[in-house]
Parts: sequence; structure tokens; C-alpha cells
Amino acid sequence: MTEENEWMIHQLQQVLNSTDDYYLRTLIKAAVDIIEEQERRMDQMEGEMEGTIWSPRKWSK
Repeated sequence: MTEENEWMIHQLQQVLNSTDDYYLRTLIKAAVDIIEEQERRMDQMEGEMEGTIWSPRKWSK
């Protein structure tokens, strides 16, 4: 996970731990889920790009 995403999640967790408001807690949890999902998708896309670049099938084109 990138340093920026880790920082954002840490900040969101601090707010989450300091509030009892249901709607704010739900919003924070959704934001953390989105950040984590974006991180997973970026990792997958980077792997896919590397696989495509290094594919011998693509070298002859």
C-alpha cells in the first residue's frame, strides 16, 4: 500500500475511533473500503501491464 493511502486510512481510523455518530462511521468505513479497493485495482493493473509488455506474443507486432 502506498504511503499516502496508509496515511489516509490512519487518519480515517482516528476519526472513526473518536465518533459515535452512525452515519459518520458508515461514511468513514466506506471511504476506507474504496481506498483499499483502488489500491488492489492499481496493483492488478500494474501486473497486467507488465505481463502485456513482457509477452513474447506482443514482440512481433
